Amino acid sequence: MGNRKNLYIHTIGCQMNHYDTEQMAKRLAPVGYDITPFLERADLIITNTCSVREKAEQKVYSFLGRLVEMKAEKPDLIIGVSGCVAQQEGAAILKRVPKLDLVLGTHAIARLPGNIQRLEKQRSPIVDVEVSTTIDDFVASADPVQADHVTAFVTVMRGCDNYCTYCIVPYVRGREMSRPAEKIVDEIRILVASGVREVTLLGQNVNSYGKKEGLCTFHDLLALLNDVDGLWRIRFTTSHPKDLSDDLIQCFGHLGKLCHHIHLPVQSGSNRILKLMNRKYTREQYFEKVDKLRRTCPDIAITSDIIVGFPGETPADFQETLDLIKAIEYDSLFMFRYSDRPHTPASGFSGTVSSQAQKERFDALLALQEQLTVKKHRALVGLTLPVLTEGWSKRQHETGTDEHPSTVQWTGRTSTHRVVNFVRDPSPAHPETLRGKMVDVKIRRAFPHSLEGISADVCPDWGPGGEEANVT
Repeated sequence: MGNRKNLYIHTIGCQMNHYDTEQMAKRLAPVGYDITPFLERADLIITNTCSVREKAEQKVYSFLGRLVEMKAEKPDLIIGVSGCVAQQEGAAILKRVPKLDLVLGTHAIARLPGNIQRLEKQRSPIVDVEVSTTIDDFVASADPVQADHVTAFVTVMRGCDNYCTYCIVPYVRGREMSRPAEKIVDEIRILVASGVREVTLLGQNVNSYGKKEGLCTFHDLLALLNDVDGLWRIRFTTSHPKDLSDDLIQCFGHLGKLCHHIHLPVQSGSNRILKLMNRKYTREQYFEKVDKLRRTCPDIAITSDIIVGFPGETPADFQETLDLIKAIEYDSLFMFRYSDRPHTPASGFSGTVSSQAQKERFDALLALQEQLTVKKHRALVGLTLPVLTEGWSKRQHETGTDEHPSTVQWTGRTSTHRVVNFVRDPSPAHPETLRGKMVDVKIRRAFPHSLEGISADVCPDWGPGGEEANVT
């Protein structure tokens, strides 16, 4: 144990990046590295990067600048950069960050331990951005990095074949590759045995899972996972609207463990802009999919992505986006200002929208969505909802009153992916852990990004079916 070293991974970006971070930690453990939450104690620091937005890329170089300063005081420190920026820039990063030891592309995670061992013997920068031909190279083991995880990400496919004109993903993560269903099921069974109760299936477009390889369909995969004993909840992301099938929509009506939430990125409400984006659907087709989802699962929460200021977007185009949002009433939105990305067709489009116009449209979008989210949250006040407890709330301190001086605040999510912070009533003198338990919570306050409630007890009749019909 005396030869063990400390590993710190700084993750920027999507759920796929967080999954990749866990995979890197798992692969480095056998060669002597343990995760530390303290940057200053690390012997190896990896920045796992995102290049989908310009702002995310700027964060990468800002953080790497800090690491270069650390290395001046700690010469033996190994600094690596992985993920999308690494794949995109390759050796060019070394010119910008000359003290860097390792550039690890999105397909090189399996080769990470060997690269680190080489660096330990001889400090000569390594650039590894070779593209893998098999998805098995991306997955290490199913065991979670931390034994107390209640939720876990599981990759079902990687890459993307859609080539939206603004998106760099196909260029940095490659073409679509799907994992065999039996390997996904095996991984999830191992996770469940370790205490995981909810999994989120990851893919750039899960709706096209298995098509290229002739595997089962995505809705068939969900049915297989619905039968896994001990698994309570299933989520997935991301779902491309053009490939959202009726069979998948029907899963929300008959698979008890499938959460009542879908992330369905629309990007724009203007047919003209959607065509420029190469999204391959119209606003009318999108409305039709949403209508089918709500008829199948009336309480389904729908979230989405919106890009404002795409090249050529006029005030009239933006108004169509606002009108779509008002009509659909999303539960929440992820909003982005358009920025040119290397290699993408849109970076050469004319009709640049000024920074000021982008800001004004973004602010208008933000204000509208906040109103809609608060409206939906307030409608839940007074209801009792099943919440899967993930641990203490972010505040992680006692929030007691004179009546309940030792009340601990917990946090979890509903089936519709809403964050709920809650306390027990009455509060036991020595509160047992609620992590990993399903708890009935009565909602008493609503906020723009969360709900607050009070729980009498753990759900007494929560069974293996995962049904959430006991909303009162």
